Amino acid sequence: MAFTAHAETKRAAFSNGASEFKWTLKELNPDLPSDWSPYEFLVLEFKASSSQRFDLGLQTSNGRYAKRIGPFAGVWVRASIPLRYYRQPAGDGADLAATFNQPRNSYWINIHSSAYGPTTNVSALTVTMNDPVGSPTLEVRSVSLSTNDSGDAVLEGKPLVDELGQYTHADWPGKAKSLDDLKKAWAAEAAALNSSPTNHCTYGGFADTHAKATGFFRVEQIDGRWWFVCPDGHLFYSTGLNGVGTASGTRVQGREDLFAALPPANLSPAGRGGRSFGGSFYTWNLQRRFGDDWRPKWAEFTTQRLRAWGFNTMHNWGAPSREQAEPRVPYAMMMRGWQTGRAIMGMPDVYAADFERRVDEAAASQLEPFRDDPYMLGFFIGNEPPWPGREGQLADLILSGPDSEIKTRLKGFLADGDTRARRKEFVLAAFQRFVETINAAVRRYDTNHLNLGIRFGGEPNEEVLKGAHGFDVFSVNIYNYAPSRKTFDRLYALMQRPILIGEFHIGSPERGMASGLVQAASQEERGVAYRYYVEQCAAHPALVGTHWFQYLDQPVTGRNDGENYNIGFVDVTDQPYRELVEAAKTTHARLCEIHSGKTEPVSRKARPN
Repeated sequence: MAFTAHAETKRAAFSNGASEFKWTLKELNPDLPSDWSPYEFLVLEFKASSSQRFDLGLQTSNGRYAKRIGPFAGVWVRASIPLRYYRQPAGDGADLAATFNQPRNSYWINIHSSAYGPTTNVSALTVTMNDPVGSPTLEVRSVSLSTNDSGDAVLEGKPLVDELGQYTHADWPGKAKSLDDLKKAWAAEAAALNSSPTNHCTYGGFADTHAKATGFFRVEQIDGRWWFVCPDGHLFYSTGLNGVGTASGTRVQGREDLFAALPPANLSPAGRGGRSFGGSFYTWNLQRRFGDDWRPKWAEFTTQRLRAWGFNTMHNWGAPSREQAEPRVPYAMMMRGWQTGRAIMGMPDVYAADFERRVDEAAASQLEPFRDDPYMLGFFIGNEPPWPGREGQLADLILSGPDSEIKTRLKGFLADGDTRARRKEFVLAAFQRFVETINAAVRRYDTNHLNLGIRFGGEPNEEVLKGAHGFDVFSVNIYNYAPSRKTFDRLYALMQRPILIGEFHIGSPERGMASGLVQAASQEERGVAYRYYVEQCAAHPALVGTHWFQYLDQPVTGRNDGENYNIGFVDVTDQPYRELVEAAKTTHARLCEIHSGKTEPVSRKARPN
């Protein structure tokens, strides 16, 4: 079921701190009904002048339901938007990103924002943009409804991506116009790259400080302040980069015409090739930079680069490769594979007969090869569980899912009373079993390295944190301009362990990419934002480090879940963002004094627009 779209174009021009525009259904298309319940897709065409995200809302009798759209800049696209995102809560994903990010072919959508509900009485569409950068505009036309997916499409301006992986409909200082330009830029960076700071030890600790050396990383509270201590006995504050790797693939299948050229499929296994989850332009550029035997050269150069910039930790979603060259920098390992069968909202069946065996095998296989490696900072046992605050929904999914031991136990538990409180009680008890089982297993196979815990997303509540003990370090991912002193005081009071920021970032809506979860107005302001976040954290006595997400920009056409954030220290052509790098170097040189309480952190915040 569908009907002819009304083609009159509506235009929104965003300015100031927050801009909102509303168009009634009659303004958009006189044939649009108010009851959308028979339809499954909202189909429209839009053109955004900027890659800055905007919220597309449905005004209903129950209020507004808005979801966040990540657009391609400067081109008309057709978007066939599933209405289920507006009607029902986010579903089952392994972590927060997998739960809320939804890839599409001509845009991407994040469904975390705002409410959801019935679409039986829709009166208008709204578009909203917070902190617009550079007076962006949005044009909308051809609004209709459909029972079937009409398909997403880029309607003009193809290809969107040049052979170097750069967006074709944007320009910026340093954009490579040719491979020869790029080679000159690479040569200039290599010639100018300074050596690592002389006041740091081999591991990146502060060379003129001294504590007990054990041959592995550990934590210690000294004069009321927590520190990592490196294997050689130097105080160590972890400045980390996530995603230090050689590949950043994008979805290609069905979108081949968006690309001027595609990376060779034979880049694997050194870098991702193939077509369905596509070639990595970053890997292709590394091959162009370092030659066919590029991996060892990349590893050596990246080691030099990170040390020169003052980064002493990296993290790349798993164990480092034992077959291929890696940067020689201390690393944090992400451990996985705890589930028996299918996990629901990240929660495995912790009562399954083979759960403990599965956990034991996963701990052994991941830790035994690295338990004597002094370069391992520690290991995380989980990442951003998506169920906290949604315990009732997790219980619903367990009960409606296939037969399992956790389902049997939940049904038995609820037989004595099915309330929201009792559902939460059951989930929290399952989570505590999850943590205790894994903590016991990892200690059986590795007593040398730090258990860095679960990287929680945001600020988990006290009930959740009661089950999250037994870690050497408490890890949390907080996306903001900087967590408040009150936040850290609360977390430390609850956990009584040193705190590590597992993820944060600040991006700018430039080069065809979105700004990420926290926005700065420009590349210069990204540098300001980095300094403020890291120094404000370092000033707190419980903090032992901050890890930026991520080393490399995401693909301009989106990673597997659609995200296309301008959040890298380097871009797709392996060129560094110099404003961000210089700001990081300045801050990293101050961290020992700041964390010791001898120097005040910077107070200037970044401008969002």
